[in-house]
Amino acid sequence: MTAHGPAVWLGFTVLVIALLVIDLGVLNRRGHVLSMKEAGGWSAGLVALALAFGGYLWWREGGTHALEYLTGYLIELSLSVDNLFVFILIFQYFAVPPIAQPKVLKWGILGAIVLRGIMIALGALLLARFHWIIYVFGGILVFTGLRMLLSSGEEIHPERNPVLRLARKLLPINTGYNGDRFTCRNVQGKLYFTPLILVILMVEWSDLVFAIDSIPAIFAVTRDPFLVYSSNVFAILGLRALYFVLAGAMDRFHFLKAGISAILIFIGIKMAVSGWVKVPTLAALAVIVGVLGTAVVASLLKPRPAPAAAD
Repeated sequence: MTAHGPAVWLGFTVLVIALLVIDLGVLNRRGHVLSMKEAGGWSAGLVALALAFGGYLWWREGGTHALEYLTGYLIELSLSVDNLFVFILIFQYFAVPPIAQPKVLKWGILGAIVLRGIMIALGALLLARFHWIIYVFGGILVFTGLRMLLSSGEEIHPERNPVLRLARKLLPINTGYNGDRFTCRNVQGKLYFTPLILVILMVEWSDLVFAIDSIPAIFAVTRDPFLVYSSNVFAILGLRALYFVLAGAMDRFHFLKAGISAILIFIGIKMAVSGWVKVPTLAALAVIVGVLGTAVVASLLKPRPAPAAAD
């Protein structure tokens, strides 16, 4: 199924664990809201490392694998940015205090890495056994892209989420927060969970929903599970720091969602017609870069109109 043996997988796993230890266990061991300088530096460092990994693939395996990895990484990074919109809405809905947000993002990232590994293994197995599943994946991407493009705005409905409804029935949930802790005790000493446990469940649920879109998207670029997983992981690793970089500037990039929608539709069509038309990886990479660049530039040149002041 893959040209990459156990040694390559093991080496990459060690690299990922080392990055997680540095990020979560050393630089942010005590948990705090990252400053713009800290978040920007860590984000830039992770992007540089992801690009350097692409250069390593180019050196060891040639341009084909490197381009597939870089294209997949750019797709996953753009979808991860869209996921940040959802994180912001979740934090706003549950009124998560700033001190607790880094902890939620930490556990969200760890859960996403494990979840993506499972989803990628399942997707690779399905594609290996059932070739027609590629057209299902393509249809999912086109549908998701059109739905995102035509929607009036991002919405979340935690009250409808079956996991949260079950958690509220089974777990004693306190109404207030206790810093960044998941539990607290009342005056009688009874143990309660804070709303932070619900926030974690909602974040993991959103990761699952985004994985359903992102995994088929990258399988449209490459069928190599290692390239799929490595590009996913590098995009996810930068998500925590990227949140603190972009959280206050999301409204400035209001055309980005339309750009991501266009990318999903393009990738879905590419996947659906792959049996008859082969789109070169370099051409797909150029389209993705062009669409994202246009969305960012258009957002900066034509800012969102300020809301009218109330009388």
